[in-house]
Amino acid sequence: MTAFGYFLSCEEFTPAQLVDQARRAEAAGFTRLAISDHFHPWNDEQGSSPFVWGVIGALSQVTALPVTTLVTCPTVRLHPAVTAQAAATADVQLPGGLRLGVGTGEALNEHVLGDRWPPYEQRAEMLEEAVAVMRELFTGGQVSHWGTYYTVENARLYTAPREGRLPVLVSAFGAKAAERAAGFADGLVTMTPDTGLIDRYRAAGGRGPVVGGVKVCWSADRQRAVKTVHRLWPSELLPGELAQVLPTPAHFEQATELITEEMVEQSVTCGDDPAEHAARLDGYRRAGFDEVYVGQIGDEQEGFFDFYRERVLPRLG
Repeated sequence: MTAFGYFLSCEEFTPAQLVDQARRAEAAGFTRLAISDHFHPWNDEQGSSPFVWGVIGALSQVTALPVTTLVTCPTVRLHPAVTAQAAATADVQLPGGLRLGVGTGEALNEHVLGDRWPPYEQRAEMLEEAVAVMRELFTGGQVSHWGTYYTVENARLYTAPREGRLPVLVSAFGAKAAERAAGFADGLVTMTPDTGLIDRYRAAGGRGPVVGGVKVCWSADRQRAVKTVHRLWPSELLPGELAQVLPTPAHFEQATELITEEMVEQSVTCGDDPAEHAARLDGYRRAGFDEVYVGQIGDEQEGFFDFYRERVLPRLG
C-alpha cells in the first residue's frame, strides 16, 4: 500500500512556517514528512533556505511522524562525517526517526565554498564513498578511512542512530543512475512516476522502498494557482541536467523565462478539483511507489490541508 506524506520545502518557507506545516500535515492525515536540503532557493522569489538540520531539530518537538531528507548531498558542501553526525542526532531526536535521502547534488547549493563542481560520474563515485563512510560511522564504532575522495581519522559518533544504522535512500533520475543506486541504496528516490526506471532499479537488485514527491497548488481560483506556481516554481519544468549545473538563483531565473503559464497549467496540478489531485497521486501508486510526498506551493496552506484531509486523502484510502 502506498503511503502519503507531506513535503516541507526549505526553499520557500521559513523555519517557523515549516514547523507549523508539519503540525498541520499530521493533523490532516499525512503519515510521514519529507524535507528538502538547500543552501540557496531556486530563485529569489522563493526567498528562503534555512539549515535543514536546525529545522529537523525543531520538528522533533512538534510531530511524531518519521522524517526523510529529500535529498541531502553529503559530498561537497558538507563532509560525510559531519553529515553522519547531523543525521544520527536527528534520528535520536525525532520520535518517528530519520531516513537519510541522499543525491549527487546541484551546483546551486554545493559550489558555495569555491570547490570545483565535478561531472556526474565523479559525483556518483563521491556519493558511493560518502555513503560507505556514513554507514560505518552509524555503527557507533571508531572509524578511520583513507579513500579516493574522503579522509576520516579516529572518528566516532557517540550519539549514534538508535538502531546502529540509518536507512540511506539514493536519488536517481535516469536508468543508469537507478542501476548504480541499486548497488548500495536502501531505497530509491525519484520524482516522476516512471515504471521503467523502477523496473531497472529492481532488476539490478535494488531493494527497499521507492519514494517520490510531487508539488501541487491548491486554490479555489485555478488561475491564481497557475500564476503562483509560475512565480515560485517554474524551475520544476526545466529539462535535462540544467538543475544540476546552473550555479545561482539568477541563472535559474534566466532559464525559466522560457517557462510559460500555459506550460505550468499543463504540467502541475492546480486548483480545487479533488479528482484531479487524487488522480495525480494515484499515478505514482500505479507506477509502484511505496511513498509519495505532496508539497503545497504558495501561501494557501490552511485551505490545502483542509482540502486534503476532507476530499483527497480519503479517496486514496
